[in-house]
Amino acid sequence: MRTVCAYCGVGCSFEVGERLKGDKSYPVNEGMSCSKGISQLESIDKNRLLNTYINGKIGNYEDAINLIAKKIRNTKPERIGFYLSGQMLNEDYYVANKLAKGFIKTPNIDTNSRTCMASAVVGYKKAIGSDYVPVRMEDINHTDLLILIGANPAESHVVLFNKIKKAKKNGMKVIVIDPRFTDTAKIADLYLPITPGSDIDFLNLVAIRLIKEDLIDKEFIKTWVDGFDELRENLLKLDENELLKRSGISKKDFEKFMEMLKDAKKFITAWTMGINQSVQGVDKNLAIMNLHLITGQIRKKGSGPFSLTGQPNAMGGREVGGLATTLAVHLDYNEENKIKVAKFWEVDEVCNGPGLTAFEMIDKVDVLIVCHTDPIYHLPNRTFVEEAFSKIDLVVEINAYNGSETSKFAHIRLPAAPFGEKDGTQTNMDRTLTRAIKFREKRAKQDWEIFADLGKALGFRGFDFSSSEEVFNEYKEMTRLSPDIDIYKADYKELETKPFVWGEYALKDGFLTENKRAKVYFVENKNLHEMPNKEYSFILLTGRTRDQWHSGSKTAFVKSLKKYKPLSFVEINEVDAKNLGIQQGDEVKIISRYGELKTKVKITNIKKGSVFIPISERRVNFLTNPKIDPISKEPDYNHTAVKVVK
Repeated sequence: MRTVCAYCGVGCSFEVGERLKGDKSYPVNEGMSCSKGISQLESIDKNRLLNTYINGKIGNYEDAINLIAKKIRNTKPERIGFYLSGQMLNEDYYVANKLAKGFIKTPNIDTNSRTCMASAVVGYKKAIGSDYVPVRMEDINHTDLLILIGANPAESHVVLFNKIKKAKKNGMKVIVIDPRFTDTAKIADLYLPITPGSDIDFLNLVAIRLIKEDLIDKEFIKTWVDGFDELRENLLKLDENELLKRSGISKKDFEKFMEMLKDAKKFITAWTMGINQSVQGVDKNLAIMNLHLITGQIRKKGSGPFSLTGQPNAMGGREVGGLATTLAVHLDYNEENKIKVAKFWEVDEVCNGPGLTAFEMIDKVDVLIVCHTDPIYHLPNRTFVEEAFSKIDLVVEINAYNGSETSKFAHIRLPAAPFGEKDGTQTNMDRTLTRAIKFREKRAKQDWEIFADLGKALGFRGFDFSSSEEVFNEYKEMTRLSPDIDIYKADYKELETKPFVWGEYALKDGFLTENKRAKVYFVENKNLHEMPNKEYSFILLTGRTRDQWHSGSKTAFVKSLKKYKPLSFVEINEVDAKNLGIQQGDEVKIISRYGELKTKVKITNIKKGSVFIPISERRVNFLTNPKIDPISKEPDYNHTAVKVVK
């Protein structure tokens, strides 16, 4: 028996026995695994939600579904919201999306992928025409240089990191750009300790040097790229010395970076939350895309811009249409697409969109259905979030586990099947579609079954699915409506042993725009994020640690993981700690304009003026600011001004 991991975006396959072990026959992980992934058997039965709760008391599942249906019937569609998760399988996403946008007719259905990948989605769409990741993990075996910026795969994508170390032994060079000297940085041929918030400055400086030293691919630009003349004109107006100064990188290190870039015949840039989670996240993505488009380092093996997804099915949710800003299967909202989707779902019309995104909807809805995620814990400015949730008439939580922060605000809680008890498909970070296979008896319904039950309770047809396979087959047929998703070629049963990679030929004849040409954009650092001052003199960074997953609702209960990094700590630079009279292990108070928390100090080589708190610290978003990128609507989790008090 084989199944796929329910944690990060790598999508490892496991052989299931008395314990989990990496599947050697599977091309994604080739037998490799991480301690968190193989621990999942230990956590399935711990902390489980197995009863239906109505207003805090154990209730009947059917009664709960009927109560939800009644409230939805009496609520305007624009006041109804669905908050989904990258933990859901494609089939779960599909039924929820169909129910919300096609039948209830609310566009307010978003996913927690909004908080991690939305800026990359918009960046890809603006630059190459579609939310299409043009790099596969195997490409690192065919490149000369891997640039990691705002990414720490040693802790966030462990098996990918093992692949990177293997490729490095075969000659690939690695550059790590990060305010923190992370475990990833330890293997770097060059580590650049960038100042938080200055990514655009650095990337623009690189682009200027490429242009000035004639290291661009003029023929590629002429054939495939729009907007270059405007980009060049605006870039060359910038002050190179000022850009370098703002980046916080020494001239010597920058020149070494440029030498390594010049020496590389092919390069890949990979990034994740350190780039995306910003009030200028889209612009940072576009600055990365610019480098690849002006050098022609895209559309060929071993090169390209590689967005690393954090959750197991963040990619799949984007494909299905789980974001409020898309309709379905990569189709944006326009009249032609709305007609196509309505015809497929056999309804007179679908909702008008785009809808409210994750952080936008919480104070604008009367009904909110939350599935396998914990917005009270993970949305920024938690004090505001709690106040907003307390005013929602009906909050429904669908979850496999107890103890979420959101459960304290839920009027109805419905138990759902977790990893091991659910069957379906998910898509990893490099477009590999694979099967999650049920290997033990279900103790609760799968998410898609709950959404289908709600659809039937509302009197809608089209929700009489009998299996995950039946849902998948309807979903894959829907991908025929999309110009760039060929998931309709996949076979559900074959996926049990053989993964399917969609979009392999998507860029063969050009980019995914109407004229087949990509586009570069001039972007400039506008310093829109919070800036430190005398009172709040540090910038707070957030991120994952290797052996904990999000709030720890599963991993915190696994004995084998408790010996690793704790759920809560704050990293601070040695010089900053000395100036504050703080020593290793001291308890400190971290205070922002929005809230505060206490935790223990860990002295590290983090950039001076910065502190880091892992997202496994459940209280971290009492600190984070409410700013969002104006286009992607992704929160700015990595630029909150704070002070540290002993």
